[in-house]
Order: sequence, then C-alpha cells, then structure tokens
Amino acid sequence: MVRIPGGRLRMGTSDGFPYEGPVHEVEVAPLSMDRYEVTNAEFERFAEATHYRTDSERYGWTAVFDHPAGEWRKVDGADWRHPEGPDSGISGRMNDPVVQVSWNDAAAYARWAGKRLPTEAEWEWAARGGLRDKAYAWGNELRPGGKFQANYWQGPWPAGNTAEDGFRSLAPVGSFPPNGYGLYDMIGNAWEWVADWYADDAYSHSATRDPRGPKEGTERVIRGGSFLCNDAYCVGYRVAARNKNTPDSATNNTGFRCAR
Repeated sequence: MVRIPGGRLRMGTSDGFPYEGPVHEVEVAPLSMDRYEVTNAEFERFAEATHYRTDSERYGWTAVFDHPAGEWRKVDGADWRHPEGPDSGISGRMNDPVVQVSWNDAAAYARWAGKRLPTEAEWEWAARGGLRDKAYAWGNELRPGGKFQANYWQGPWPAGNTAEDGFRSLAPVGSFPPNGYGLYDMIGNAWEWVADWYADDAYSHSATRDPRGPKEGTERVIRGGSFLCNDAYCVGYRVAARNKNTPDSATNNTGFRCAR
C-alpha cells in the first residue's frame, strides 16, 4: 500500500456530465491505498482461503461487452475465472486486475484483507496524485509527448480498437506510469468500486470533511474508467469521471482496489 497525505480536494468538474458536479471543496484525512488494482492472483488466494463464491458464480451468468455489436450481453458461465465467458480463462493473466466482481465481492475481499473500499472522495484525492484541477491523473494533456499514460480505447467505436496503447482489453497492473502518489492504473484498465452509494446530486449535498456519500441508494459508485472508455462512449479516463452499477452486478471491465 501507499501512504497518501491528507489535504483539501476540489472534487468533481464543471466540464463534464451533470452528475460530475458541482465542483466542491472537501477535506480528506490521510489514508493508505493499494498501489495496484487487486489482481487475479490476489483474488484467487482469497477465494481459495475462504471458499468464497462471487455473485456471478452463484447466479451462473454476468455481463460481457460485445465489441462488434457495441452492447452488453448476458453470458452464461462468465465469472471472475472466465471473464469473457466459459471458454475464456485467467491462465497467463494472473497480474491482470480481477474483473467480473460485484461491489459485494469487492467488500468481502477487503474485509478478509483487513482493509476496506475507499470512499469516492478518498479515491479522487488519491487519483489526482497531488495535482489540482487537472483533467487526468497526470495533467491536462491526454498523451504528453505522444506517450500513452493509461489503458483506454483507441480507434472507431465500438468495433475498431486499434490498441495503439498496446492492449485490446485489460493490461497487467503497472503497465503504465504511476501518478504523483505512486499509484498505478487509477485511470483506465478497469473501473474501480468505491464505498459510496450513488446519487446524481450527491455533490450538492456533500459533507465538507471526509464525505461518505448518500446514506442509502440502489447503486454503488465506480471510478477511473476502463479499457472500453472512448470519447464516443463514457470518456471515463478523466479523473473526475464517475459511473455506477448495482451492488450485485459484475462486468468484464470492473475491478477494485482497497484502502485503509
């Protein structure tokens, strides 16, 4: 884990979707955060030690993105060990971030590891890496010096990923430079579950010190974008980007990291 100092965060953006604002200042206490997204290898140790079955394993299906069709599909037999379906696997991909895990699964892993999921404010504070009011975790230029800083979609959407960044889907954790706090893949690769319930207007009612989001809801927040993010889709590689899903849902582009 990496120790993150506390400080004051200008959270959100006025240059994005309505639910990503308004910009508001909050105080965040010091914390520690996983340097990398939780990997298949780490989740496998948890599953074997506890005999844990994920929501997708219990349901017998989960969501997989169909690139040619440009839509999500229900795929029987897809789970964290078979991220794209029963004919896929994680052999040779143990350092990829674990995906096809629900918020419930991520929270269970965090408890087992003696950690917790970060709040949305903690996540954004850590993702900014000491920078203020920047679009990305590394600054305002998407490709400084022409170099890719994260794993996201290049090319025509939704069927024409050119993989200019070197990856058509997930990348092993740590494949791109860290941010100013030494955290890897805070942007791109896999969306990350955070602790907060989601609400469109959450920022309009935020506490000013260590906010924890709404007291209840039907969906949990995900942050950071994924390898599917593109200007024509979610533009999720912005540090202020936010999205959501129900706590028992899983997809092949959502994982997590832990805090303490």
